[in-house]
Amino acid sequence: MASENIINVSESDFEYQVLVYSQQVPVVVDFWAEWCIPCKTLGPMLERLTDEAQGSFRLAKVNVDQNPNLAMQFAIRSIPAVKAFRNGKVVSEFVGPQPEPKLRQFIRAIAPSPADLHLEKGNSLLQLQKWPEAELTFEQALEIDPDNSAGLLGLAKSLLAQGYPIEALDILRNFPASREYKSAEALLPLANALERVQNGDYFSDEPIEAAYNHSLRLIQKGNFPSAMDGLLDVLRQEKRYRNGEARLVLVAILELLGENDLTRQYRQELASVLF
Repeated sequence: MASENIINVSESDFEYQVLVYSQQVPVVVDFWAEWCIPCKTLGPMLERLTDEAQGSFRLAKVNVDQNPNLAMQFAIRSIPAVKAFRNGKVVSEFVGPQPEPKLRQFIRAIAPSPADLHLEKGNSLLQLQKWPEAELTFEQALEIDPDNSAGLLGLAKSLLAQGYPIEALDILRNFPASREYKSAEALLPLANALERVQNGDYFSDEPIEAAYNHSLRLIQKGNFPSAMDGLLDVLRQEKRYRNGEARLVLVAILELLGENDLTRQYRQELASVLF
């Protein structure tokens, strides 16, 4: 227990080290004992997550054999038992060993990690369409948690919005199974189309093809409203243009820009064109 955020507490200092301290940051209390075999697995996992959290919460360890009054006060009938305190009160708890994903979920609910804070900032920057700042923020989140699917999705969005399809495709083609997977999959048609434009593969004098190519170039320049207007015009002429690619590219732009008044308007227009 080398970390300053991991401490042993006893009946004599529990009130200050846990109840009072939890007014500043959440405190997770691990009730354990030397003879408890599951404790030997859960304890180190909690300590590692505490180190990763970099001070966003404190871990307090209570040996129930040495502190029976605390065990009685908090009705500890089986160990390991874990209780999270905020503002002097228990706000979450569980009993028994837990897999690491469940532990991370438990911790995230009471104390957002530095990665979570970067993700929140990054998503706000996406909404403000501050793409370079969002890219940097998602990269910072991924430095802390490289496999974070929300961070990967945000980084892919910020790259696409700046016209960097090749870098975005590296992420999207290897996207992990997660709740963000569907959103990542929706972005692929846009990334593939922009890659082809970047490679000079789309050139034609045919009016509808030229209009489609122009819309893609507008996307590269970040002019999304004009690009979406152009794509709608293409779809009015041919709903299944390029085997549905134009529709999928427009849907990807809506996914990229997120839910707002502008995208709601274009979703309605797209529906009226298609149906």
